[in-house]
Amino acid sequence: MKRFVSAIVLFLVLVSLVACTTVSPGSGFGTNAVISGASMEKTGEASGTFLFGMIPLASNADISMKTAAQNAGITKIATVDTKYFSILGIIVVRTTIVTGE
Repeated sequence: MKRFVSAIVLFLVLVSLVACTTVSPGSGFGTNAVISGASMEKTGEASGTFLFGMIPLASNADISMKTAAQNAGITKIATVDTKYFSILGIIVVRTTIVTGE
C-alpha cells in the first residue's frame, strides 16, 4: 500500500511540474464576423496573474472581453480566445485575446 501511495504522489508531482500554455479556440462568440462581415484588423489582449488560477495577485487582473477590446480600440468583436500559462499550477497567467474592428 505504501508503494502505491508513493507511486501516485510521484505521478502527481511529475504531472504538476509540466508548465503549459493552452489556447481555447473561440468561446462561442464571434457572430459579428459571420453576420456583418467584421474583419479582424485589430487584436486586443487583457491579462491577469492568479494564484491557483482563482485568486488574483494584482488589483488590475481584469481579463474581460470588454477590457481586451478597449485595449485595442475594438468596437465590433469578431473572435474571442483564451490563453493560459501555468507554472506548476500555482501561478496561472490568463489572457483574453479579442480580434475585430
